[in-house]
Amino acid sequence: MNHDNPSDTRDDNQAVKHAFVAEKTLALVGLPRKRGFGKQLFAHLRRTGYKVLPINTQADSIDGERCYRRLDDLPEPVRAVVTVVPPAETEKVVEDCGRLGIRRIWMQQGSESPAAVARCRELGIAAVAGECLIMHTESGFPHSVHRLIWKLMGKY
Repeated sequence: MNHDNPSDTRDDNQAVKHAFVAEKTLALVGLPRKRGFGKQLFAHLRRTGYKVLPINTQADSIDGERCYRRLDDLPEPVRAVVTVVPPAETEKVVEDCGRLGIRRIWMQQGSESPAAVARCRELGIAAVAGECLIMHTESGFPHSVHRLIWKLMGKY
């Protein structure tokens, strides 16, 4: 693989995204108690057929939905994690993923950090950073338009 060739890197990144989206059971770290993107993402993933295990370090349930305090508390193993928390918290989640053998993580826009991405590389975790997961799992408007624009720009 020639990483000096941007198309090779783009192809690698696409494979990571496709493998992540193919996982049908996900942990969502950062489901908020009130409004926020994490709630939108949670609802969207459920609506599109994913089993989503929500994590909130401060709540046992949100809107009647059972939450877990940390990845270690999940009732079943997961192979993929989505973060919608501040970058410093994502860095801790990456460490937990490494310890638990979770090999896929999607750091939603605003959740990523260079340190978290670098640590994923060190731990052998396939990571997507700074992109919207909904864009890769939604076929309707407005995400389909966003996806088309990214394709035209060579980013998708």
